[in-house]
Amino acid sequence: MTVPESSSALSWEEFERVDLRVGTVVEVHEFPEARRPAWILIVDFGPDLGRLKSSAQITVHYGRDELLGRQVVAVVNFPPKQIGPHRSECLVTGFADAEGAVVLVGPERPVPNGTRLS
Repeated sequence: MTVPESSSALSWEEFERVDLRVGTVVEVHEFPEARRPAWILIVDFGPDLGRLKSSAQITVHYGRDELLGRQVVAVVNFPPKQIGPHRSECLVTGFADAEGAVVLVGPERPVPNGTRLS
């Protein structure tokens, strides 16, 4: 197996510790205090995890209406992080496009909120 230079080999046990779940964006709030343009998202991860808050620098490609009801993939087992006046409770995932703007990761088809990546 070849590991990219920017990465180091990861054991299966280490990968299993990353809790990636699907959730639905149920609220989108402006974040005027952010250093770089961002939204505050409230994501519903189902009855076991509930709703978690995330700060997401995704304003280039996504407006409020595009985000509401969209399913996203997030890491839900990072410790909460204070970002300005907000406490981020999960990390919504995405890839940078050619200009560096984030493109969200989400399931191809709807899946139940809280489903873990397998």
